[in-house]
Amino acid sequence: MLRVSCLVIKTSKPVSESASKLRGFVGRRFTEYPILHHHAADGEYLYTYPRVQYRVIAGVPQILGIEEGARVLREISDELTELVLGGRRYRITQKILYEQEVKPKPARVKQYKFITPWLALNPENYRKYKEIRDWKEKKNLLNRILVGNILAMCKSFGIVVRKRLHAHSLLEPEKVRYKGVEVLGFTGEFRVNFAIPELFGLGKGVSQGFGVVMNAPGDR
Repeated sequence: MLRVSCLVIKTSKPVSESASKLRGFVGRRFTEYPILHHHAADGEYLYTYPRVQYRVIAGVPQILGIEEGARVLREISDELTELVLGGRRYRITQKILYEQEVKPKPARVKQYKFITPWLALNPENYRKYKEIRDWKEKKNLLNRILVGNILAMCKSFGIVVRKRLHAHSLLEPEKVRYKGVEVLGFTGEFRVNFAIPELFGLGKGVSQGFGVVMNAPGDR
């Protein structure tokens, strides 16, 4: 089981800045916790599944903490009284901290949706994707990458998946900005025989709010 905390932050006005701005503010505000900006104590970037993930959904900031990230999130939540993002100041009017235990594991086929764009493609896969002309082959490539993302997440937590996973997706491409560069992302729904905890992210840019997964309507 994984310990998870989700901090929902209500502010005096809707937040218009990106999750990366939220991540930067919180990381600078609490420099004693390197995990908040996905770096180790020596400043090196952590090439693991992020234990703290930021997102802004419909103008509402959220921070997800997993395992040690959940503990840190509980420790800092009381000290957050305002957000300063991109020169704008937001007064915090309410904070709601949800806590639960979850278990990513193979399951019956479940339906999910990406509520923020999924950044599936690294440079090598992007070249493959652009070279493929047949839409079914493109879809199969994305499905394989999706399964790979799930397995990589599990490996980071020491979870061994002994069952073969199968993903089927209905996704639409869209251009998004990531680290100041325009990249290709995907939104839509997918099915997979695996229980993905709600609000966990998949793919690249997870700590900055990309690839956030929720149960699709009718599969809750």
